[in-house]
Amino acid sequence: RISLRASGLLSPTMPPKFDPTEVKIVYVRVTGGEVPAASALAPKVGPLGLSPKKIGDDLVKATKEWQGMRVTAKLVIQNRQAKAEVVPSASALVIKALKEPPRDRKKVKNIVHSGSITMDDVIRIARIMREKSLAKKFEGTVLEILGTAQSIGCQVDGEDPHDIIDQIHDGEGPEIPDE
Repeated sequence: RISLRASGLLSPTMPPKFDPTEVKIVYVRVTGGEVPAASALAPKVGPLGLSPKKIGDDLVKATKEWQGMRVTAKLVIQNRQAKAEVVPSASALVIKALKEPPRDRKKVKNIVHSGSITMDDVIRIARIMREKSLAKKFEGTVLEILGTAQSIGCQVDGEDPHDIIDQIHDGEGPEIPDE
């Protein structure tokens, strides 16, 4: 019979030593420019020895220009120091390209994005999203962004995005660069 205590499997000793060079990455969904609830951040950053309140302040600074929008933030944590950066989604980039005024999410619900963006905006957003895209060619990434614009409900150059998607499939439509 083997004792678990003697084998070290149930030893009441300290956890493994903290490695200052180790880099941990944590993704959190936050509303831009607002302090996330400490209770939401605590389970993610607490075990890493970080203060949820301090991380919340860092997230507010990093998401300032995404005021009122839900965005994914990436926390790169090394040696108990966190750097926050925004990882924008396609929909967040399209909504930002619409240049709508920031909304108070507590008061304004079920917002309709009825504006129009240019095809140049779509191509610019596709370049940003290229590494996240699963498309083989850049044209596929542009089609993904047009699909996102359609689901948001906005228009592209005053046209319905799906009409532009059909034109691209037919070999007509706007000129799309190779990369």
